[in-house]
Parts: sequence; structure tokens; C-alpha cells
Amino acid sequence: MSLFNNAAFQITVANLSDLPGDSVSEVAFAGRSNAGKSSAINTLVNHTRLAFVSKTPGRTQHLNYFRLCDGKYFVDLPGYGFAKAPAEIRDQWENLLAPYLVHRSPLAGLVLIMDSRHPLTELDMQMIDWFAQTGKPIHVLLSKSDKLTRHEQAQVMREVKGALEALGDRCSVQLFSSLKRLGVEEAEGVLGRWLGIVASAADRQTLAKSIPGKVARPRKRNAMGWSARVAAKPKQTHK
Repeated sequence: MSLFNNAAFQITVANLSDLPGDSVSEVAFAGRSNAGKSSAINTLVNHTRLAFVSKTPGRTQHLNYFRLCDGKYFVDLPGYGFAKAPAEIRDQWENLLAPYLVHRSPLAGLVLIMDSRHPLTELDMQMIDWFAQTGKPIHVLLSKSDKLTRHEQAQVMREVKGALEALGDRCSVQLFSSLKRLGVEEAEGVLGRWLGIVASAADRQTLAKSIPGKVARPRKRNAMGWSARVAAKPKQTHK
């Protein structure tokens, strides 16, 4: 069960005047086109088609709001690196994005999606350098990490963390895979803190059981010593 399991599409915003007035806190998702941004959102909300996954760069042209609970939102931003998009559309995106990211007071932080096989592109670094000036946190999801070996995963983590070291604790980095659901719990923890959404004990238990390879084990109390366990076993008779 996802921490954001109740997410639902709310509104598409083409003008700043249409931004939801009831927003208390929101997290924006940005990334280069085809880096896996829509897939990451769908995985985090445990929904296969909430955010539209397109093979056409620049398909998302506006700000798409997804309501998580009262006053809390995910915001899907237009993908950047959209060389095929007409100039007038690029201008529209820039006029919408820049004021939103700088002046939107409920914006709690930015999730930046990077393809783990091609991280730290020039456009990625431009977005990071620009948004870092707001003083708000950035969380980097290195998507499609299931495509890498463990050695390659460790290497790309070192590379990206080293490149962003100057940002200190304002920037965090993790591996992520929508296909294998790797890193979902870690990402939920970060975004839940940003938004002020905390999982109940029941939700945490359900989430732990749903994570591949993770088995919830009951805590042992008043463990018996070796001699006590041996004495407690029934004696076997040998014929």
C-alpha cells in the first residue's frame, strides 16, 4: 500500500491564475523528457495511468496537479529537453514554469528525475543550479536503476552525490526503479516529510509486506537461552 494511495487527478494549469487556492503543501516533479518522470509518479501513487506516460518528448505542456489529501498535491511539470517542441510552446512553458518554481509559496521541494544511465546532463545541472537558489530542497531519483549492475549503481551514486556535494543537506540522491519498485519506500519517506503526510502503523506494516525481498519478522521477547530451549524439547526414543 502506497503512502499516496489515494492520489487523484485534480486540475491541469495553463495559467498561474488557475493554481489551486487550497494548496497547503505540494511537491513538483521535473526531469528531462523520457527520463521516467510520469512512471515515477505512477509508481509512488500505486496507479498505472494517473500520470500519462508518453514516448513523445514534451507531451506534458502544463502543470498537472494530483491531489493526495486535503491541501496536499503532487505537481507534474513539463519535461525539459524538448527540442521538437515548437518555439511558442517552449516560451509558454518557460513563462509558466519560472514564476511557479520561484514564487509558489506552498511548494515544499523539487523531485528531479534523472535516467541513471545518463545522469547530470547539462539541462539537469541548469535546473539544479537554478532551483537551488530558492533554498528549497531537491531530491534526485536516479530512475531505471534496474538497468544497471550493482557496481554501476554504486558508481553512479558516487558520481551524482559528488557533483551535488556543494548543496549539502538541501539535496538528497537515491536509486529508483518504477519497473522493479526499487527505492519506493525511501522516496515516500522523503516526500511524506516534505508534505507532512505520515503513514499509520497499519499502512507501514502493509507497505513492508509489499516490498520485494523484505520480510516482516515479529520482535522476539524473553528469548530462551540455549540450555532452556534444549530442556524444553521432548526427548526422543531410539529404537
